[in-house]
Amino acid sequence: MASIRSSQKLKRYLGAFFVYSMAVQTVMLIATYFGEEEIQWHSGSERTTGLIISILLIQLVAILGATLTARASEAFGNIRTLIAVNILWVIICIYAYFVITPLDFYIAAGFVGVVMGGIQALSRSTYSKFIPETIDTASFFSFYDVAEKIGIVIGTFLYGFAAQYSGSMRYAIILLGLFFLVGAYLLTRVNKVREL
Repeated sequence: MASIRSSQKLKRYLGAFFVYSMAVQTVMLIATYFGEEEIQWHSGSERTTGLIISILLIQLVAILGATLTARASEAFGNIRTLIAVNILWVIICIYAYFVITPLDFYIAAGFVGVVMGGIQALSRSTYSKFIPETIDTASFFSFYDVAEKIGIVIGTFLYGFAAQYSGSMRYAIILLGLFFLVGAYLLTRVNKVREL
C-alpha cells in the first residue's frame, strides 16, 4: 500500500509489531504444549486439570492486563508502554526457562495473562493512531491482520526449529524472548521519525 510506504513512522511501527507479534502469537499457541511437556505433573489428571486452570487464569487476568495497559498508555504514551510490555515479556521468557513445578507454571500463566491482554489491545489501538485519515480503514486493518498471520507462521516455525535443533522447548522460549527484545528496540525508533 502506497500510504504505508509513504509513512516512515507507520512502517517502523509495523516492523516492530511484526517482530514482537511473532513471539506473542507463538506463546499463545505453544503455552499449553509447553506446560504438558516441560512441567513435572504428578499424574495425567493433574496435568489436564492444571492446563485447564492455566488457560482460564490467562483469560481472566488478561482483562486486568488490558485495563492496566490502557492506564499506563494514558500516563506514558502508547509506544513507551509497548516497550515496557515487551521488556516484561522478555522477563517472563527468562522465568519460563526455569519453570518446573505446577505452581511455577501457574505464576507464569498469570503474568502471561497480564501482558497478553495488554499488548494485543494496545498494539491495535497504536496502529489505528498511525494510519492516515481515510474512509478505507478496512484495507489498513486487513494489512495489519495479514502481518499478524504471517508472524504466526514464521514464529511457530522458528520456535519448532529451535526446539528440535536444541532438543529442548526451554531454549526455544529464550529465542522468543529475543524477539521481544528486538521488538522493544525497534519500538524505540518509532517516535524518532520526523514525518514531512
